[in-house]
Amino acid sequence: MKAVLYGIPNCDSIKKARRWLESRAVDYEFVDFRKAAPSPELIGGWIAAVGEKALVNRRSTTWKNLSASDQEAVELKKALPVLAKNPTLIKRPVLEYRGETVVGFDATDYELRFKS
Repeated sequence: MKAVLYGIPNCDSIKKARRWLESRAVDYEFVDFRKAAPSPELIGGWIAAVGEKALVNRRSTTWKNLSASDQEAVELKKALPVLAKNPTLIKRPVLEYRGETVVGFDATDYELRFKS
């Protein structure tokens, strides 16, 4: 089964995740948010899987540049339209594998997920 990794190529966490996957010859597809923004349906699935709190990167430049009303919408658990409009606000990487969604890179977690 092929893994799908979502993010932006210049993100340090994405680079670490890609190096990890490649060093273990994991078959994966990389989807660049800037070239192919995730659909609201896909983002909604991620929210259902991991929750808004885990999915929103509040330390990002995108968060700091959001309008007060968009930040308030996120805080009121209405993040979907804000994330759809600002995909770089999504914490990276987002990994889909074997029907599961994981946000962020943790080598130990990846090791457990990709054990055959």
